[in-house]
Amino acid sequence: MGTEGDDFRVIAGRYRLETRLGRGGMGVVWRATDQLLGRRVAVKELAQDDSLSDDEARLHRDRTLREARAVAQLSHPHIIVVHDVVEEGERPYIVMELIDGSSLADRISAHGPVDAAEAARIGIDLLSALRTAHAAGVLHRDIKPANVLVESGTDRVVLTDFGIAQVAGATTLTETGSFVGSPEYTAPERMSGAATGPESDLWSLGVLLCAVLSGESPFRRDSLGGILHAVVAAEIRPPAQAEPLLPVVRGLLERDPDRRLDAREAERMLRAFRETGRTPQPGAASGGRTPRLVAGRTPKPPVPYSPTQRDVPAPATVEQPQARHSARGVLVAALLVAAMAGAGVSAAALLLNRGGGAGGGDTPSSSAPHTTASASPTPTPTGSPSASPTASPSTAANTRTAPSGYRTAQDPAGFSLAVPEDFTRSPQGERVFYLSPGGTFRLGIKVADPEPGGPLAVMRRSAAEGPGNNPGYHDGRVTRTTHAGQPAALWEFTWDGFSAAEGPRHTYDLCWEENGRMYDVWVSAPVGKVREAREYFDVAVDTFVPS
Repeated sequence: MGTEGDDFRVIAGRYRLETRLGRGGMGVVWRATDQLLGRRVAVKELAQDDSLSDDEARLHRDRTLREARAVAQLSHPHIIVVHDVVEEGERPYIVMELIDGSSLADRISAHGPVDAAEAARIGIDLLSALRTAHAAGVLHRDIKPANVLVESGTDRVVLTDFGIAQVAGATTLTETGSFVGSPEYTAPERMSGAATGPESDLWSLGVLLCAVLSGESPFRRDSLGGILHAVVAAEIRPPAQAEPLLPVVRGLLERDPDRRLDAREAERMLRAFRETGRTPQPGAASGGRTPRLVAGRTPKPPVPYSPTQRDVPAPATVEQPQARHSARGVLVAALLVAAMAGAGVSAAALLLNRGGGAGGGDTPSSSAPHTTASASPTPTPTGSPSASPTASPSTAANTRTAPSGYRTAQDPAGFSLAVPEDFTRSPQGERVFYLSPGGTFRLGIKVADPEPGGPLAVMRRSAAEGPGNNPGYHDGRVTRTTHAGQPAALWEFTWDGFSAAEGPRHTYDLCWEENGRMYDVWVSAPVGKVREAREYFDVAVDTFVPS
């Protein structure tokens, strides 16, 4: 898997693994030396799951590498720096900044809880980090004291293990590629298997503030069932030590994510406490949440569609809000999890794949089998109904299993992939789109002949044309990556949308070559729904098969 030299293993020809710093559900973290640059680094050696098939292992590895590369694009003093992502012997390694210090969990264990002023400082730093990550479409999904490092000498707070953290132990629910997190710190909507966004990270931060102030989470119980009941149904009782920061804690621990305090307002309130010793109430004008659209912003006129754009104009229909799981429904699922866990049933699979009821199956599970079914045709933005094709028995061998809540579309353009059950096919010239009701989410696919320079050059040319094709284009970045073992390029950017009513959007776009053809798959969504968009994007890419 590597080379031996001076009793140390060297990977990727440059990183010498020297001392094991720790072990968790995701693998081993090493203190290492970058022999090329002569600097100390931390290297996470990701564990391999022997229960996965070769295809599943490859998809999981590709997704892990994509997420790590996304985190590597983040630049913030309170976010761990990812220097490199490499493979050795088909095993991924993530090369990170080496922090000389300990975790916040270890600090509390050794020295006890912190006071309100220190908790506010920690909260401010983490909120600032989350705002940067969320703006880039990256969620953490496992915020807890063990994933926060405190640098010795400077007390700098550093958030680590973005998006890929899994831990072992009786109070952790994990399932490869679908559920990541620790129940004591997991938001109620994630417990229910509903699609989640930045608000879920903010709930976890509220729990973390309680833990650093009192020494433990307010949802700690003696059993998994007790934890799940406490999170989704029991009265929330912040510890007495949280009294100075109670408006922030209560705002973050709001079970309805639509009413939960947002990061900007929570940071403002904590800064006010640091300056005055008193925590103000959430801003009355926004109900504690920062409006998504900036007041006074000059709307840009709609831009006509052109074949070079990666999106389509929004239809005139208004999207109906998605129904949320009721507290009773969440509680039933939680109690079922507790009952079935003792019988050897995967708790995460039960939470994420339960059927029936509004919103069931919103969160995909890449390992769950799903029987494809044709959705009822719905009008497309072009005005003519178009039923999305589904796999037939004769084509099933050329497709990958669709996760729960998805169906496999065998597209006449020469490919198959899994799309959400309510997405409708809408061809647009050389591109094929699958659109959610109302066109809020837009999944696009293009099949073409290879172009000079390969996928990386194609994405860079598209990025150069981004400002002309996407109003308000900003924060665009192109990253070299791989897909299906072939060179690929990932392009991400944010833009203003085609109208003021539509609002800002974020786009993920992956391009690669396979079997003499070039494939381009992208998903566009409102910036407030980037987590759902990333899931649709990952499932589309992971299940894509050329015909």
